[in-house]
Order: sequence, then structure tokens, then C-alpha cells
Amino acid sequence: MSSEIVVVGGVAIVALIVLIMLFKAIWRVAEPNEALIISGLGAHTRNELADSLGFKIVTGKGTAVLPGFQTSRRLRLDSRATNLQVNCVTQQGIPVQVRGVIIYKVGDDFSSIANAARRFLDQQDSMNGAIHELFTGHLRSIIGNLTVEDLILNRERLTSETRSSAADEMSKLGLVVDSLQIQEIEDETGYITNLGKPHAAKIAASARIAEAQRDQEATEAEQIAAANKAAAWRDAQIKQASYQAEIDEAQARSRQSGPLSEATARQEVVVQETRTAELEAQLSEQRLQSQVRKPADAKAYETVTLSQAERDARIAQAEAEAKETELRAVAQASQVKQAAAADAESVRLRGEAAAAATRATGLSEAEAAKARGLAEAEAAKARGLAEAEAIRARSEALRENQEAVIAQQLAENWPQIVEAGAKAFGNVDHMVVLNGAQGIEEMLAKALTLGGTGLGLARTLLAGGSPATASQQESASVNGAEHPVKPIA
Repeated sequence: MSSEIVVVGGVAIVALIVLIMLFKAIWRVAEPNEALIISGLGAHTRNELADSLGFKIVTGKGTAVLPGFQTSRRLRLDSRATNLQVNCVTQQGIPVQVRGVIIYKVGDDFSSIANAARRFLDQQDSMNGAIHELFTGHLRSIIGNLTVEDLILNRERLTSETRSSAADEMSKLGLVVDSLQIQEIEDETGYITNLGKPHAAKIAASARIAEAQRDQEATEAEQIAAANKAAAWRDAQIKQASYQAEIDEAQARSRQSGPLSEATARQEVVVQETRTAELEAQLSEQRLQSQVRKPADAKAYETVTLSQAERDARIAQAEAEAKETELRAVAQASQVKQAAAADAESVRLRGEAAAAATRATGLSEAEAAKARGLAEAEAAKARGLAEAEAIRARSEALRENQEAVIAQQLAENWPQIVEAGAKAFGNVDHMVVLNGAQGIEEMLAKALTLGGTGLGLARTLLAGGSPATASQQESASVNGAEHPVKPIA
């Protein structure tokens, strides 16, 4: 039983395989880009045109083909392309060469498929040659009625007329044109090239003019940009110079603050010294008034002499300092003037700033010199007043009690006077005194009498007498005091 089942199963499988193989052998399917052309026994359709043709056309579906009784062949429906290259003559007699491309295919309707099948089913690769010859003839006839200008300027007219003129032939062949493009038109005579030269020259001239205009505009823009840049740089330099001037002025003030404060302090010191000198002068005056008969007169004379010498020295020092300050100011002014003249052309504002700073420096130095001069003048004035008071006090003391003053001077300087009188005998190598010790005393008295004669002369001068009178009195005194003692060399 089981063996029978196996045999039945095997027979069924073999039968199924045979049916599948038979189905594949008789069944044909048309691809989307092709049409099946079936001819033979019973190959007809309900389409009247297909029935009259005696073959069957199948597109987009499958059908059974009986082997031995029917034949199935395929006609491609996809697009084809062929190049055109036509040598022809225009209406003007100018030979031209036209190159183009045609894209065509078999029509999708049964009539076009039947026409194409009758003509190209067994020689489908010959379609390109047929199309090329067909369109070559039509292009030559159409171009012969056109000028070169029409070919160049109105290619759409050429393509449309070509397609229209070839439409009947293409329909009979069962073909349709998808696209016809004229790619290039050439001539051996150079007519097309010369035809474009005037326009090209015009375009070139317009291009050159436009380029020159753009160049001019660019140059103007560059100049404007350069001017704006220079103006910005100038404004920046002006601001920097202004800031630098302020900085220089502040620095100059800062540098001069020290000398100004020093001069102010020195002026205050001079004022205090002046007050001190005035107080000292008042004290000296009180002392002179209270102590007229004391050796203060001699010290006052010495003080006056030293004050005069110091005053002369200070005056000379002040004149030298003033001359030095003047020379320094002249030198500084000359340097500033030369620097300003050298920098005036390049950096005018900086020169002005430097001039302002120099002016501030000059003013500060002038103020300092003025303060110094006022201080020295006040000091000199105080010393002069003190010396004048001292001289006046001494003069009053001499006028009120000149005898006492002179006596005091003689008393203080008596040893020097005696020594000076004794010097008269210093050059005597050998002296004989006739009257012994008394003669020596008389000689000494005579020498000292000479000092008294000088004292009389001083009194006469102080009393307002003339020097001649004083000399006569001195001679009388000397003659009255002559002594017979004579030195013997």
C-alpha cells in the first residue's frame, strides 16, 4: 500500500514538473519596453486592424504561444538616438555643415507597432540608418530655402520644419520623434565667423568701455578710501598731539612744582631772615644807645666793614646768577626756537604743544627767578638798613662823646702804639746819650708824643678842621718837643 502511494506521489510530481515546463514553453510575457509579435495558427485579435494584418500584437501582458503552430518575436519600444551630419548649401549659396541629434522610438499604438514590425522586425538595428537618410534629405531641402542668418538666429524654425516635413514618412515607418536638436552649424568660408565679428567688436568695445568705467570708478573709490584713511590718520594724529600736549604740560607743571615750592620756601626764609635782621638791627641800636662808651663801636665798625664786603659779594653773586639765568633762558629759547622751526613743517601741533610746554617752563623759571630776586633784594635791603643803622649809631656815638671813643681806642691799642714808636730806634746801630737815663726817657717821650700828635690830628678832623691846619698843629707840637739828644751812627 505504501509503495503504491509513493508511486502515485512520484507520478504526480513528475506530472507537475511536466506541466510547469510546458507552461514555460508556451507562455510569453511582453516587457514594458517591448511588444510581442505573434504570427501563425489562430494568431489574431479582436482588433480589426490586427486581424487584417494577420498577426497578433501583445504589449504589457502575457500570452500563450503554441510551439510549432505559432511564432513569437519581440519588437523594442524604447528610445533610440542617432547623429546627423549634413553638408548642404544655403539660399545664399554658402556651403554649411549641420550637425545634430535625433531621439526617436516606435510608436505606442498598434498601428505604429504594426508598421514598424513590418519594416524593422528582423532588422531593428537598421532603424538608425533609415532615420539618418530620411532627415538628411529633409534638412538639405529646408536649408536650401534658408539663409545663414536664419539658421543661426532661428534654429527652432529649422527643427520644427524638419519634423513637420518628415512626419508622414515617420508615421509610415511606425516611428515618432521625441527630440530633434541642431547642435552645430559650421561653414568653410568663415561667413559665420565674419558675421559675428561686428557684433563681437561692438561687444568688445562695450566691454572695454565698461571695464574702463569700472576701473575709473574703482580708482575713484580707492582715492576716496585713501582720502578717508588719510583724514582718519590725521584726526588720530591731532588727537594724539593734543593728548601729548596735555601730558607735556602736566609734566612741565610737575617738574616746576619742586622749584616753585623751593623758591616759595626760600622766599619765606628770606622774609624770616629779614625780620630777624630787623630785630637784630633794633637790638644793635638799643645796645649802641645803652653802651656807647664800650668797645661796641669798634665791633660795629668791624661789622659794617664785613657787611659791606658781604654785601658786595652777594651783589656780585646775584649779578652772576642773574646773568647765568639770562644766558640759560636765552639758550633755552634758542633751542626751543630751533626745535620748533625744524618740526613746524612735519608736526605742527606737536610743535605747538612743545612751545606751550616751553612757555610753561619759561613762566615757571621766570616766577622762580622773580621770587629769588625779590628774596635777595629783601635780604640786601635788610642788610643795608642794618648797616645804615649801625653807621648812624656809631656816628651819633662819635658826635656825642668822641673824646671817650678816641681814648678808648688809644687805650685798647696802646701796646701797638708804643711798639710802633720804638721801631724808630730799630735802625740805629750805635747811639750815644749825653744826659744818661734822663735822655733815654726824653727820647721815648718824644716817640710817644708822635702818637699824641696823631691824636690831635684825628680830633681836628673830627671837629671839622682842614688837614692843613692839622698838619701845622702837628708840626708845632713836634717842634716844641724837640730834644738835643741826637743819635750817632
